[in-house]
Amino acid sequence: MTDILASTGAHPRTRRPSLAEQSTEFRLAVMRLARRIRQERADAELSATQYAALAWTASEGPLTPGRLAELERVTPPSMNRTVNCLVESGLLVRESSPDDGRKVLLHATEAGHEIVRETRRRRDAWLAKRFATLSPDERDTLGAATDILRRLTDQ
Repeated sequence: MTDILASTGAHPRTRRPSLAEQSTEFRLAVMRLARRIRQERADAELSATQYAALAWTASEGPLTPGRLAELERVTPPSMNRTVNCLVESGLLVRESSPDDGRKVLLHATEAGHEIVRETRRRRDAWLAKRFATLSPDERDTLGAATDILRRLTDQ
């Protein structure tokens, strides 16, 4: 039978992967891609956590340390350590809230904004270079997958 399949160019029917196997393969591929994209950053000295906190602050405007901890899903003490490093590096500044002087707001400095802009530019360029090697159908498939990924993350 395999001789007949080989001579006709047909492939023997392969077993469809289980949902668990598909989930595992998908998770591993997404993690490898995310890890590789994260390597493209303007300041190699910043940890992934520090960059994420800086990016939130640069994108969302002034944030309290507590809100930043919520967004990053870390404890407030952990976020305080991250914020302290970013303040010491001159990438974030602390200011009192105009509404409540007891509340601290975090602002990205111009240097912080520049690191975020340059990191995003590098990441987009890295990914665009890889997209350029794909066929139009493959790019369309990734476009559809992007919508699905958004739905998965919003659940």
